[in-house]
Amino acid sequence: MTQTIYEAAGGRQAFVNLARAWHARCLADPVVSHAFSHGYHPQHTERLAAYWAEALGGPADYTGSLGDESRVVRMHSGNGEHQEMDERAQACFALALDDAGLPGDARLRATLKAYFRWATEAMAAYPRSADDVPGALPLARWSWEGPV
Repeated sequence: MTQTIYEAAGGRQAFVNLARAWHARCLADPVVSHAFSHGYHPQHTERLAAYWAEALGGPADYTGSLGDESRVVRMHSGNGEHQEMDERAQACFALALDDAGLPGDARLRATLKAYFRWATEAMAAYPRSADDVPGALPLARWSWEGPV
């Protein structure tokens, strides 16, 4: 049986570390930090870690207590197009892999970067309004081969 991405990355704590490292990089970036300029939930990194973990083969902690994909996409919608910000957020993610101490396995790193690029595009799918997001979307999952 093949390890999930979640397991290969190091489990829950690895995703908490990654979310913290990515968030710190975003706050330090002059373009990406704008996304957080109006404030964010005090447990943002823990919630983000739970979301990523579930999407990548971990436990259903996010959907079990925090919401579904529609909720997440709505939070990221209605902000217009922001390709430069998205690209810089992806660069922050790539650097955060080292900051968080994730394993250096090339396949794992490539898969995580591909997932984040894909997820960033999904979050940007409704630039005009959060009202455009359909209800009850299932959490978007990713495997070693791509979207599930």
